[in-house]
Amino acid sequence: MAADAVVILMFYFVIPLWLLAGVADWICHRASDIQHTTGAKESIIHLLMFAEAGTALTAALFFEINALIIAVIIAMFALHEATGWWDIHYASTRREITHYEQHAHSFLEVTPLMAALLVIVLHWGQFLALFGQGSEAPRFALELKSPPLPLALSLGTMAAAFLLEILPYLEELWRCLRATGAKLVPDKPVKN
Repeated sequence: MAADAVVILMFYFVIPLWLLAGVADWICHRASDIQHTTGAKESIIHLLMFAEAGTALTAALFFEINALIIAVIIAMFALHEATGWWDIHYASTRREITHYEQHAHSFLEVTPLMAALLVIVLHWGQFLALFGQGSEAPRFALELKSPPLPLALSLGTMAAAFLLEILPYLEELWRCLRATGAKLVPDKPVKN
């Protein structure tokens, strides 16, 4: 029963919250005229962060959760946090980051942590085993989920991520490259 509640929280609260925060962040980037301030370099950083979080999400959706997948999720979370720091460090030197965008970033930082913790809670034995603790042996096999998650749930999640994250951020990259004649960084940043 508790496991069902965790899965419901993941798919009907945490993941939608993450996707909506990503849309809000994209809107903030448009409003800040990213194509003329930080340019394609920042947009590529955003796509990199999505790839990091998306790797963890895809692994959790399609593979049996074991020590290997938990290690991947933890590594992707740490990498996502480091990339997020790089993003803010770069962007703050060339454009204003509004309080709206900062708030969106708060959700973009905490939702992957929430997701990771929910996965870990459901697979506590393998989490402990990853660190040589507990009674289970760590499993490092890459195996498809058996049984798989309901197709509508996994494909719906992937479709929502594509429509609400990948497409908008590809549009952002295209907009940035078009505005600068395909340069990675605009010549003269105008920090608002």
